[in-house]
Amino acid sequence: MATITTKDGTEIYYKDWGKGRPIMFHHGWPLSADDWDSQMLFFLGKGYRVIAHDRRGHGRSTQTDTGNDMDTYAADAAELVTHLGLKDAIHIGHSTGGGEVARYVAQHGEGRVAKAVLISAIPPVMVKSDKNPGGLPMEVFDNFRAGMMNRAQFYIDVAAGPFYGFNRPGAKVSQGIIDNWWRQGMMGGTKAHYDCIKVFSETDHTEDLKNIDVPVLIMHSEDDQIVPFADSAPLGIKLLKHGTLKVYKDLPHGMPATHPDIVNAELLAFIQA
Repeated sequence: MATITTKDGTEIYYKDWGKGRPIMFHHGWPLSADDWDSQMLFFLGKGYRVIAHDRRGHGRSTQTDTGNDMDTYAADAAELVTHLGLKDAIHIGHSTGGGEVARYVAQHGEGRVAKAVLISAIPPVMVKSDKNPGGLPMEVFDNFRAGMMNRAQFYIDVAAGPFYGFNRPGAKVSQGIIDNWWRQGMMGGTKAHYDCIKVFSETDHTEDLKNIDVPVLIMHSEDDQIVPFADSAPLGIKLLKHGTLKVYKDLPHGMPATHPDIVNAELLAFIQA
C-alpha cells in the first residue's frame, strides 16, 4: 500500500491514479478514501490525476490516539500534497472532509490550489452557541459519542438511516451502500472516530472561508439530515470571496455515493469552467 509518514510518525494511506491535472478528495467521518470510488473512476476516465487519502485514525492509516483535530488533519493533507508535488489542484471535500479542505486551502494551499469544492460540508460550524444560534444542540453530538460505545450497531443505524436518506418514505435503499459505509467505518480506530465527533461539530471555519482566495463550489441539499442546510451552506457562501452555491432539494447527505451521476457532472462542469 502507498503511504507517507508524517512528522509525528503517523502513516497516511493514499491512492494516486493517473497523470493529468490533479484532483484530491477528502472523505467524511468515519469513512476512508474508498468513499470516493465513483468519483475516482469517473475523473480518471476523463484524463485527470485522482488522489484520495485515509485521514489519520480512519481506514488504513495509523489508528492514532493523538492529533485528531482539524489543524493536524490539514497539516497531514499538506504533507501529502508536498510529497506528491501537487500544483494547480482541485480539492474536493465531503462533510468533515469539506472542513478539512477549507482549513487546508486557507492555511496551506497558497500557490498549489486552483479550486475547491465543499459537498454537504460542515463549515462554518455545526454546534449551537451564542454566536451560532441556528446550530445543532450539543446533545445531538453527545448522542453520537454515546453511539460509539457500540459502534458496530451505530454505524449500521447511521448508514441505514439519515446519512443516505434511506429513512425517507419511498427511498430506494441500497444494502451495498450501507454495508460499504459500515465496512469503511469499522476499518478505522474507535478513539480517533470518537475524537473526530468534536472536530466536525465544534471546529469553527469562519476565518478559513474568509481567507480562501480561489473559486469555491458549495453543493448542499435542503434535505441533508446530518449537516442541516440552513446553518451551513447559506452561511458559508456569504463568507467566501469567490463562491458558488448549488442547492438540491431531495438529495441526502451522502449524495456522492447515492447520486454520482448528478454529483460528477456538477463537479466536471465546475472544474472545466
